Amino acid sequence: MLKKIPHTFTIVFYMILFSAMLTWIIPGGEYVRETIQVNGNQREVVVDNSYHRVDRQAQTWQVFSALFEGFVDKADIIIFVLMVGGAFWILNSSRAIDTGVYAFLAFTTSLKKKRLFKFINVDYVIISLIMVMFSLFGAIFGMSEETIAFTIIFVPLAISMGYDSITGVCISYLAAHVGFAGAILNPFTIGVAQGIAELPLFSGLEYRVLCWIFLTLIAIIFVCFYARKIKKNPQSSPMYTLDEYWRKRSNQSIQTEENTKNKALWIVFIFLSVVQIYASVTHAQTILNVGNLSISAPLLPIFTCIFGIGGYFACRKSAAAFNMLLLFATIFYLVIGVLAYHWYIMEIATLFLAMGVFSGISMAYTADKLSKLFLEGVKDILVPAMIIGLASGIIFILQEGKVIDTILYAVSSTLVGMGEVASVGSMYLFQTALNIVMPSGSAKAALTMPIMSQFSDLIQVSRQTTVLAFQFGDGFTNMITPTSGVLLGVLGVARIPYPLWVKWIWKFILAMICIGFLLLLPTLFFSWNGF
Repeated sequence: MLKKIPHTFTIVFYMILFSAMLTWIIPGGEYVRETIQVNGNQREVVVDNSYHRVDRQAQTWQVFSALFEGFVDKADIIIFVLMVGGAFWILNSSRAIDTGVYAFLAFTTSLKKKRLFKFINVDYVIISLIMVMFSLFGAIFGMSEETIAFTIIFVPLAISMGYDSITGVCISYLAAHVGFAGAILNPFTIGVAQGIAELPLFSGLEYRVLCWIFLTLIAIIFVCFYARKIKKNPQSSPMYTLDEYWRKRSNQSIQTEENTKNKALWIVFIFLSVVQIYASVTHAQTILNVGNLSISAPLLPIFTCIFGIGGYFACRKSAAAFNMLLLFATIFYLVIGVLAYHWYIMEIATLFLAMGVFSGISMAYTADKLSKLFLEGVKDILVPAMIIGLASGIIFILQEGKVIDTILYAVSSTLVGMGEVASVGSMYLFQTALNIVMPSGSAKAALTMPIMSQFSDLIQVSRQTTVLAFQFGDGFTNMITPTSGVLLGVLGVARIPYPLWVKWIWKFILAMICIGFLLLLPTLFFSWNGF
C-alpha cells in the first residue's frame, strides 16, 4: 500500500510555516531591482552584484495573513483560472469535444475501406491520427480529466483491433499528457507560469511547437512499436489475463452526438457571423509579429468566410458540432490576439468566457442554467486557484522577512560556477521531483516561478527557458505519480493495476525526462524567438 500523501493545501501551509521559521534564522539581505523593457513589456529584474545585507524581519502572525496577501498579489491569475475553468465546464456540457472525437473516430474507421490504405497498415494510421488529436487537445487547452471518459471508448476499441487495454489507454490518456507536457497554448500551465514570470503571454510559441511535434512523434513511435508486439503475440501483454473482461464484452457501437437543434443555435451563429464581418471590415489586414518578422494578411476576412460556411453546416447537424467549431474559432482568435494585438490575461480570459456563454446559449440553456454550469466549473477549478494564492503567500513571507534574496544569492552563488547547463538541469529536476507530490500545474507555477524567474536572471538564463523547464517538469511525471487523480481514474476504468502500469511505463517516462532535458539545451546555445 502506498503511504497517503498529504493534501496540497497541507503541504503548502507547512511550507509557509517553514518559511516563517527561516526568517528567524537566515540573515536578511536584498538585491537592488530595476524595471526594464523586454520585448515591449516592463519587467522587474535584479541588478548584477547588487546584493547587500539588511536587517531581517522575523515573521510570526503573518503566516495567517499570507493567504490574503497571496490572493491580492496573484488576483489577476486566479481570476483568469476561474474564468477559463467555468467557461470550459459550459462547453463540456454541450458535449462538443465528445462530438469531435466521435466524428474523428468515424473518419479513421472509414479509412479501412479506402484502397490506398490497403497497401499500408491502417491500424497504425488510426492510432497515430487519434494520438495526434489528443496530444493537440492536451497542448492547446490542457485536456486531462476528460481522458477518463474516453478510456471507456478506446480500451474496447483497442481490444477489438487485436491489441490490449494498455494500448487503449495510450491512445487517449498518454497522448493527451504528452501533449500537456509539450504545451503550446495551455492556459493552466503556460499561461499561469508566463504571467508570474512577467513574460508576454504564450511567447516562445515557435520553439514549443517544435518540442510538441518531437515529443508527440516519440510517443506515437513508442505506442506503435508496442502495439505491433501485442498484435504479433497477444499473450506477451502484461494485461493479457486481466483483459479477458474486455474480450468477453460485446462490441459497442461508437456513441454519436445528440442531434440537438434549436432557434437559439441559429441566432448565436448569425450574431457571431455579423460580429466577425464587422471585425473583418474594420481590421481587413492583420499584422502578425513573429520574432523579427512581420506578416500582413487578411486573416479575419478569410476566417470569417470559413466560420460562415462551416457554421452553416454545423448548425444543420447539431449544437454540439457548432460548439466544436466555436472552440476552434476561440483558439484561432487567441493566437491572432496574442501575436497581432498583444493580448494578455484579461483579454484571453474574456475570450474564453465569451466562448462558454455562447456555447451555452446555442444549447438553449436558460440564464440560470448557464450560471449554474459556470459556477460548477469554478468549483471544479477552485482548489488549484486557491493554492495559487496560498503558494504566493510563501513568497510574501520570505519577502517580508527580507530573506528571499539571501536564499537567491546563496543558491545562485553555488550554481553559477556549475554553468548554464547544470543550473537549468537542476531547476528541471527540481520541478520534476516536485510534480510527484504536487501534480497541480497552476499551483506549482505559483509556488516556484516567482523564485525561479529571478534565479534565472542571476545566472543569466532566459526566463522562457525557466518556464520550459517548469512545463516539462510538470508534464511527464503526471503519467506515473500516485497523487494524480486523473491517472488513478483512467487506470480504474481500464482495470489496469497501478503497480503493473508503473512497471510498464517507467522506462518511457525516464526516456521522456531525458528528452525533455535535451530539448532545454538548444534554448541555451541558439537564438529562439521569445527566449
